[in-house]
Amino acid sequence: MSVILLTGIQAAGKSTVAQALAESMPESVHVRGDLFRRMIVNGRVEMGPAVPGPRALEQLRLRYELAAATADRYAQAGFTVVLQDIILGDALREMVERITSRPLSVVVLAPSAAAVAARDAERAARRGKIAYKPGDEGIAALDRALRYATPRLGYWLDTSALSVAQTVADIRANLDGAARIP
Repeated sequence: MSVILLTGIQAAGKSTVAQALAESMPESVHVRGDLFRRMIVNGRVEMGPAVPGPRALEQLRLRYELAAATADRYAQAGFTVVLQDIILGDALREMVERITSRPLSVVVLAPSAAAVAARDAERAARRGKIAYKPGDEGIAALDRALRYATPRLGYWLDTSALSVAQTVADIRANLDGAARIP
């Protein structure tokens, strides 16, 4: 009955790792933060541009609030929750404060920018999913935001050379130590 907050930039492997991590635990839930963005049918403003507008930031805060409340509610019901979303900069500290359930662990997937680019290209070829569109914040800029503007909370893991199974094993080995938020 804990919450594991998993973050990283687009194409870092968050969805795949979060699902595998949740599947490795009994009575678990995978909360996909992006689902709250996609629920907006009309009036959704995307976060992609380098300088997002006020409405995009307002919707991002709402998404984080809903994800934190959902994670807390599932944890209160006795589930281990893996909450996954792109949470960079000071928003990571704010998200840690929003989640009231304890224990809380934070895991930051931090593969190299080159590994993210390769994963994004492979994902586009295999599934047609494109994370980085022209005019959006690029891989290098998001990688810099992750590494230099995001507080060093929890367990930071370079997954550049790790399989999903290796990543899950590494995360599980560090949940009670480096990843734990006091």
